[in-house]
Amino acid sequence: MADKTSSADKIGSPGRVARSRITEGSPYPLGANWDGLGVNFALFSAHATKVELCLFDDQGEQEIERIELPEYTDEIWHGYLPDARPGTIYGYRVHGPYEPKAGHRFNPNKLLIDPYAKGLVGSITWNPALFGYQMETGDDLTFDERDSAPFTRRSRVIDPAFTWGRDRKPHVPWEKTIFYETHVKGFTKLHPAVPEKLRGTYAGLGTPAVLDYI
Repeated sequence: MADKTSSADKIGSPGRVARSRITEGSPYPLGANWDGLGVNFALFSAHATKVELCLFDDQGEQEIERIELPEYTDEIWHGYLPDARPGTIYGYRVHGPYEPKAGHRFNPNKLLIDPYAKGLVGSITWNPALFGYQMETGDDLTFDERDSAPFTRRSRVIDPAFTWGRDRKPHVPWEKTIFYETHVKGFTKLHPAVPEKLRGTYAGLGTPAVLDYI
């Protein structure tokens, strides 16, 4: 598998060029997956014409490189960065037709969160630039050229390894296993032993009275 290098210059650093090594990688699994050596990026889009992987600095503030995913397999765009590591902050810019009446609203001016991301950083700041169309006009068939990156969150690569420490799996046999399904808000909202501020919340499920009941 031959290396393909990014043609993107490092943004915001005159005179410097950042070029990441990228290979074809694999279409599966979807998302950004660390394998101990590098990170495989895979994103589904049946109608995109190009997908750019945008890398950010460690604070997630400055976009430092854009890398075109080199391969397209079974409607999945993918590439492998051997130099990427857990903690890498990224997003996507996806190119394609802008034909709202046909259901296509591709707009590479908008930084997209990876729909398969296992980690996110930053926060959303409400701004018209977040929309693919010119929101102020009231016409959702227009095309907006403003960059949404300053106002939206980024995705982050995680290390999926989990250290159990001294904990051990319970090894409950299947014949003694019970699946308990409940509606979180309804279960804790009126429970008299759940603190009022925790009623109707996920945290309410962790209170002693609920745990003892379960």
